[in-house]
Amino acid sequence: MKIYQIDAFTNQLFHGNYAAVCPLNRWLNDETLQNIATENNYPETAFFIPDILDDNSFHLRWFTPVYEVDLCGHATLATAHMIFNHTDYNRNEIIFNSKSGKLTVTKQGDGWLQMNFPALDLTPTSASETLIDALGATPVEVYNSMDILAVF
Repeated sequence: MKIYQIDAFTNQLFHGNYAAVCPLNRWLNDETLQNIATENNYPETAFFIPDILDDNSFHLRWFTPVYEVDLCGHATLATAHMIFNHTDYNRNEIIFNSKSGKLTVTKQGDGWLQMNFPALDLTPTSASETLIDALGATPVEVYNSMDILAVF
């Protein structure tokens, strides 16, 4: 299996956020994917396969050394870089199908990659005493979604 180590958010070696990227022809079982990510011991290991119904799309999953995550920006960027630069893929946009929905990465004329991720709906809520104690301060605003967003 090929494994690429790619530094995201930088143009210098050994800077930015690094991720492992593993291109696959088909999904391996979840235990094997997790074991590969655990052995890599990178902050994130991204696995992707081509979408057989759409040659402009890929299915993408991310694993930490401990568990699978729903979304990872730097590993998505690393995966797009790998596809654009180390495969024969010759389009300017990639669509990734993920647990978080469709993620697009577009090649810009200046060599940069632009990512477009879905926005989650935020529901205003109040700060519980537990949250205030955990944060060590009282937020000005609090929103609930997949996670809690505290504004100071």
